[in-house]
Amino acid sequence: FGSLITSLGLGLLTLLGVGLAFDLTGADLQAFAHRLKESWQTLRIAERETSADATNISQGVAISPLTERPAQPPAPPTSDAAAPPTKAEKPVAARSPRRRRASSHALPPLSLLQASRGGGVNDAETRRKSRIIEETLSQFGIPAKVTEVRIGPTVTQFGLTPGYLNDGSNGTQERKVRINQITALTDDLALALAARTLRIEAPVPGQAIVGIEVPNDTTERVTLRRVLDSQEFKHCSAPLCFAVGLNVAGSAIAADLATMPHLLIAGTTGSGKSVFVKSLAASLIMRNTPQELRLIALDPKIVELSHLNGLPHLLGTTETETERMLRVLRWTAVEMDNRYKEFEQLGARNLDHYNRKAGQQGQETKPRIVVLIDELADLMMAAPDETERTLTRLAQMARATGIHLVVATQRPSTDVVTGLIKANFPARVSFATASNVDSRVILDTPGADSLLGRGDMLFLPPDVSAPRRIQGCFISEEELSAIIEFWQLKEGTPSHAAPWDVAANKQGPQHLRLEGASTDATYLEKALQMARSQKKITTSGIQRQLHISYPRAARLMGELEAMGAVGPQRAAGRKRRVLLGDESE
Repeated sequence: FGSLITSLGLGLLTLLGVGLAFDLTGADLQAFAHRLKESWQTLRIAERETSADATNISQGVAISPLTERPAQPPAPPTSDAAAPPTKAEKPVAARSPRRRRASSHALPPLSLLQASRGGGVNDAETRRKSRIIEETLSQFGIPAKVTEVRIGPTVTQFGLTPGYLNDGSNGTQERKVRINQITALTDDLALALAARTLRIEAPVPGQAIVGIEVPNDTTERVTLRRVLDSQEFKHCSAPLCFAVGLNVAGSAIAADLATMPHLLIAGTTGSGKSVFVKSLAASLIMRNTPQELRLIALDPKIVELSHLNGLPHLLGTTETETERMLRVLRWTAVEMDNRYKEFEQLGARNLDHYNRKAGQQGQETKPRIVVLIDELADLMMAAPDETERTLTRLAQMARATGIHLVVATQRPSTDVVTGLIKANFPARVSFATASNVDSRVILDTPGADSLLGRGDMLFLPPDVSAPRRIQGCFISEEELSAIIEFWQLKEGTPSHAAPWDVAANKQGPQHLRLEGASTDATYLEKALQMARSQKKITTSGIQRQLHISYPRAARLMGELEAMGAVGPQRAAGRKRRVLLGDESE
């Protein structure tokens, strides 16, 4: 072949050997090429600045004797030649690229996150499953052909095109196969493919095919860096864009929280809810400074969102007690009302409009606020009325003020995810659920009960009628700690107290209550009247007569006992003796 072609061939063979030895993927090579491109651009900018400085020096030698001649005698040529140019003589265009690069380094680099590794399904396995699907349907008298295959990180979607059924009388093609004939064979297809679960999307939105989603034999972990480094996420320029995951075709999915404007998440224990909430928070702090975004973390489970403590974006610390979480929700509602009053004074429609006007007038801008609630069921059990009322009010009105809610629960029942809450959370994410009923509660459609867990989800944006299946991003504790340490080194460790505690110390806790939030005092007075008019009283009797929840009735019974109105409980389920007599006696 000649020395040139032989050298090129040996060079390519050497590169291939190095790639196989160090397990390099296409993403690694692309990142290496991107770093080489950045280094080359930096070198070119430095060369331009050096040439510009040399030009300024040469121009200073030629011009300085002419400009200085009318004012003073000419200086020796050596002193003129050695005189450095002033700062005013340096062109601004030579320094502008350096400023732009410095601003880009204000955000955490993607090198803090783990790189993704390749994987997937081989072609032989795909062809085998396609043949099994076609043969199984043919055995039941349904002609269909697999015309499209989409390989995702967790499942592979086989696009099935239904055929035509022949008429027995004349043998002509009369009608096409109905979709419900294919969906009725879900269990038979799962048996033939030896799949633990199988989901049929009939039809695939925007396409004339029926999607049969079969789990892969080996699943691929979707890292947060893989989605953040994708073109889909880079094209999303909104400040509240976050990484969702990869769809069944392996394409990255990004969403804007500001357009939702709130997100409701549900799923069983271990299905991936908490990891999704943490990856969402990491996506937001990867592209927003503490001056642009503030987070509020409410975690009744204590151990999930506590990793965010120490983050400069976080207001206060992660709240884990029920009473303090209720205080945070009240403060958030008060902050929303205060922002609306300031918007009215400045004549602004929303937060972006207000920040533009405030910046023009030299006033302080306001950051966006994202409230993360990791478990809604605990709040609904402790104070259902106040929690539902506050969440609904925030969901209805807080969008224009830049306040957004991300609420997760592992119990998607009607007493936790009420109809009023669902109506104000159009964007929803459902991980694996325990039953078909739970899937209908969260998504108004079945399908979540057939998910695989570990990040496998159905994502329902507000502008889409049918949910999309996505494998969510995974972020480890080490990655999250690295991002927090980056912001701590840049902004310092936050030492300020929580704003809801500062407001309570200044004005008392009454100003943090919403209208009608002081109903416990009214219920206590009614329970006291019941105790005075009866000889014995029970917690269930208070619940039944006052039309309140059992936890609130139990709390009222405890307050009555502390006041000395009722006696101690002697046995479970027995009535308590009333120590107060009738007021007329």
